[in-house]
Amino acid sequence: MSLRNRVCDLLGIDVPIVLAGMGGASTPKLAAAVSNAGGLGVLGAAACSPEDLRAWIRETRELTDRPFGVDTLLPASVRRGKTARAAAGGPSPMEQIPQHQEFAAKFLEEQGLEIPPPSVASPAENDTATFTKGFFEAQMEVVIEEKVPVYAAGLGNPGPWLERMRANGTRSIAVVGAVRHARQVAETGVDIIVAQGHDAGGHNSPVGTMSLVPQVVDAVGDIPVLAAGGISDGRGIAAAFMLGAEGAWVGSAFLATEEAGILDFQKQAIVDATEEGTTVSRSITGKPARQIKNRWAKAYEEAPFAPLPMPFQSFISSPIMQAAMAADRADIWPGFAGQGIGMIRSVVPAAELLNRLVEETEAALARRI
Repeated sequence: MSLRNRVCDLLGIDVPIVLAGMGGASTPKLAAAVSNAGGLGVLGAAACSPEDLRAWIRETRELTDRPFGVDTLLPASVRRGKTARAAAGGPSPMEQIPQHQEFAAKFLEEQGLEIPPPSVASPAENDTATFTKGFFEAQMEVVIEEKVPVYAAGLGNPGPWLERMRANGTRSIAVVGAVRHARQVAETGVDIIVAQGHDAGGHNSPVGTMSLVPQVVDAVGDIPVLAAGGISDGRGIAAAFMLGAEGAWVGSAFLATEEAGILDFQKQAIVDATEEGTTVSRSITGKPARQIKNRWAKAYEEAPFAPLPMPFQSFISSPIMQAAMAADRADIWPGFAGQGIGMIRSVVPAAELLNRLVEETEAALARRI
């Protein structure tokens, strides 16, 4: 049976399977491979400078003549994180940074890792060099200027930019983790909504995928919904259809592909992991994010203080991630991943994975009672 539906028509693709825009992993090479195979490849550009984002978009266009997307975060999600801590009283995040840097330096020393040279500017030094309002607004100008086929908001509401994007023919996607957020983005007129549950890797919802998807579908009327979170094979995609979704936003399965922009030891960590191999922690970005269990997240669980809010926690975690990757230390930073990684058995080309997902989905739907 054919999987083609209105999501395919909206996005100009063959099958309603969309690569999640995973920062550091969903690079031009991977996005193009997924698009060339008939799905929608999405660049995980949250941490890209505006200049790097423009280069990524142009590189992707050289690798595929099919539609592709760009995924970034948006300012409102960061402002909420910054103000929430201030409202609780006590020292500001900026004032707490030295304490957390000392904690990170001690952690590196205990793990026998060298402190890498600074590569991320202080938030006080350059407003456009980090996860701040100015940074995201500059990214959005690139998205609009480059007239990308699809834009996906991984956090926040793309409403303020929709009119300009529509004028360029850009389709819009918003990722949500709660029904109230789905209603908010639906009111702005986004084309597609991703309901991403607690099973998902990276930033996710406190609500499980099985519960979240049908409630979002019911809440947003005629807007098509993609399911996300723990979907690593065709059975998961078929289940998403049964829940009322019209496709899937798939991340972790594509981490274990030859084109994924993560290191080999991180791909192997995914292959080696089980369904119990992940944890949700604020230790990397300052927002709850599901990742493969590691010593850095455990250190914060045992610390006498909580991680800083976004964007400040990334200034603390970035040296840890750099040192771990330089030393191939999967026990320190194996990467973000969802609970479906227990189904991943090997590293394969992205096109092979996409084709297998399609075949498995068709077979599962054919077996439905």
